[in-house]
Amino acid sequence: MLELDSISAGYGKAQVLRDFSLSIRAGEIVCLLGRNGAGKTTCMKAIMGLLPLMSGRVLLDGQEVSALPAHHVPRAGIGYIPQGRRLFAGLSVAQNLEIGLRARGSGHDTLEEVLELFPRLRERMNQRAETLSGGEQQMLSTARALCLRPKALLLDEPTEGLQPSMIEAIRQVIARMRSAGVAVLLVEQRVDAVLSLADRVAFLENGRGGAVMDAEELRADHSIVDRYIGV
Repeated sequence: MLELDSISAGYGKAQVLRDFSLSIRAGEIVCLLGRNGAGKTTCMKAIMGLLPLMSGRVLLDGQEVSALPAHHVPRAGIGYIPQGRRLFAGLSVAQNLEIGLRARGSGHDTLEEVLELFPRLRERMNQRAETLSGGEQQMLSTARALCLRPKALLLDEPTEGLQPSMIEAIRQVIARMRSAGVAVLLVEQRVDAVLSLADRVAFLENGRGGAVMDAEELRADHSIVDRYIGV
């Protein structure tokens, strides 16, 4: 289980996230929704230690990962697929995946499992990441995170700019991670796409936690979503 215990974070003196609490169970997909600037990406960065917490704690299976240096957070078992992919552009597909494997000492069996999910990457192992299409880069970013064998997986706008076939491929992988017992926290602007996938939805409003609801309730009454994130 991934637990956010009253976390606050921001940039310098500008506080963005304020006493936000949320738990994501193993084998559950929670979608974090909110208007632009609500603090969704800030939340992701705070979990990964890329932004220092002003207060609160982040725990993974009871271990306080927020007490760790940022480069140790992936070793604890949290995979992160950031908005914009953040690949090592000049390195090959194989080298990007090797970085993911080394983070937690994963071996060849893990690599094979990941490549079964993304067979297109197997065909491009020697290509530099910067030469891949946008969809292939998203596949690589996702595959690199999965090489950790994560207990929790954070995805920030994973379908941004992708064609429908690529979006469906990413959705299927996310669903498989849930089936494997991974706790998934998903930020996505394509509300209709994630409502069919999520188990629960948590709303962020001006950096503070709003309602946390079963996705089934929102699928039945879309006006609730419009109320929280409509313009």
